[in-house]
Amino acid sequence: MTNVFLYYDFGSFFKDESDTFSGNEICYSELNPEHFLIFEKDNEKYNLYISKYNSKKDIGKNKPLLLETIIENYDKSIPEHRVAIRRYFE
Repeated sequence: MTNVFLYYDFGSFFKDESDTFSGNEICYSELNPEHFLIFEKDNEKYNLYISKYNSKKDIGKNKPLLLETIIENYDKSIPEHRVAIRRYFE
């Protein structure tokens, strides 16, 4: 997964304090100033979301304006999962 995080410019994981992600660790990549892809680390699995915030400073501190699950239990070996994340960066 480290290669996925580096390739798509996700930052370091940090603890969610907004209760949006049940206190799990999250990391994000900025698509534009209001939209972000977020990986949630839930034990040994990763869930991928698209989100909207007023500012990246709100991520992990406040609830998002929009949150949609893209993939539960992301697995980089599954082609559909790779395509799903890639389409946001094209």
